Amino acid sequence: MTLYSKKQRWKILLFFMAVLIVLASLWYSQFISGKIQEREREKVELWSEAVKERTALINLTGNLFENLKSEERIKADLWAKAYTEMSMADFETDVSYLFEVTLSNTTIPVLLADENGKVLSTKNLPKDCSDSLCLANTKNRMANRNKPIIVAISSDVKQYLYYEDSKIFTELKTTLDRLITTFFSETVVNSAAVPVILTDSTKTKVLNSGSIDSLTVNTPELLQQRIKSMSSENTPIEISVIGKGKKYIFYEDSYILKLLKYFPIIQLTLIGLFLFVAYMIFNTFRKAEQNQVWVGMAKETAHQLGTPLSSLMAWMMLLEEENIDKTVIVEMTKDITRLNTVTDRFSKIGSTPELIKVDLNDIVGSSVDYLKTRLSKKVEFTYDGLSNPAMVKLSKPLFSWVLENLFKNAVDAMGGVGKLHISLTDGVRGWTVDVTDTGKGVSKGHFKTIFEPGFTTKKRGWGLGLSLTKRIVEEYHQGKISVLQSEPGAGTTFRIVMPKA
Repeated sequence: MTLYSKKQRWKILLFFMAVLIVLASLWYSQFISGKIQEREREKVELWSEAVKERTALINLTGNLFENLKSEERIKADLWAKAYTEMSMADFETDVSYLFEVTLSNTTIPVLLADENGKVLSTKNLPKDCSDSLCLANTKNRMANRNKPIIVAISSDVKQYLYYEDSKIFTELKTTLDRLITTFFSETVVNSAAVPVILTDSTKTKVLNSGSIDSLTVNTPELLQQRIKSMSSENTPIEISVIGKGKKYIFYEDSYILKLLKYFPIIQLTLIGLFLFVAYMIFNTFRKAEQNQVWVGMAKETAHQLGTPLSSLMAWMMLLEEENIDKTVIVEMTKDITRLNTVTDRFSKIGSTPELIKVDLNDIVGSSVDYLKTRLSKKVEFTYDGLSNPAMVKLSKPLFSWVLENLFKNAVDAMGGVGKLHISLTDGVRGWTVDVTDTGKGVSKGHFKTIFEPGFTTKKRGWGLGLSLTKRIVEEYHQGKISVLQSEPGAGTTFRIVMPKA
């Protein structure tokens, strides 16, 4: 099993473990929030039922007061009839029971006046109300509250009996009004922290509101939108209070309940964000460590090669003085020069290379000429360059290394037999170098991972060549390298895009 395969398996294993941890955390959080939601919902439902029950209680009390008011009217009528009978009775008629009726009224304030409005008699009025002004005001107040009872003394003479609610009834009525006002206030300011809007029967006029911003209440368009939203969420409570008409209570879930609905999403987002940031930080440190290792190994390799190379160059100078075939010396000189180039490449890893403006035609062409004589003789090299110069800024030793890696990988993929075609074209984003082989190819799933350190299809490969190639092209030259196309058994095309100088 290769290093890359092990790493991929560990990534998959850790990914599934992370998913399980996140799912377990979400499930537990959802379980807790679900319990809290149930309690919040119970509070809202209890509040709703309490509103309905209190409405019924207030209506029952209101009906009781209406019955009391009707009884007081009956008592007033009875008192007026008794007074009429007493006025019309002669001296021989027994009117004792009529006196009892009139005397039995100890609570209802009454005032008897003639047709001209002159007060004839009063009963149950305050002791300090005996002057004409107070009596006139009392009579007018009674007339506004209740229609006066006509007392026919004779066919020509009529008197009018004015009355109002008894003091006890008035106090009870005031208490009921306060109870209704308190009911509306407590409905709005509720212990369940439920946003509430109390409207009239038209559902347009707001009588009171709670946990609703003033802008919504004072803006008709926003108000109707909010009422519509509340109606879709919960059926509005219709209340009919005697003497107050029909009203509607619109409400929605509490603020806490709404927050709990979005809690799992927020939690998942935060966990995901934390994991992403943690991954990016550790990945950055991991790459930095890899870079340090690569730089250290490369520079150490260059240092180790430097000493024997100096000796070889000295030996070459001695051989040139001997009577040795010049062809051999020329070829050996090329190889030593090549070793010098390799040493120079390693020494430049990890430091910013010096980029020189050169013709890409010459760089690619010289690399093809050099490697086709040193790689497999059974591989046919072809190169299509440009007739015009393709000027770029690059480090010749490093870019030659890139081409060498691509060419050697292509020859290995073809098993030392096949065709290798290199082309240089003028692309939209820069100069484009395509390297196409007739090898075994790779699947699309490996188009990106093929450049990862440790990825290799060779039994004895290290999986570092293409990773180093990508680093040289993209980090040092701001270019781009990718797998343009590939299919198993149909070959591979690598594409390098270099910015124009």
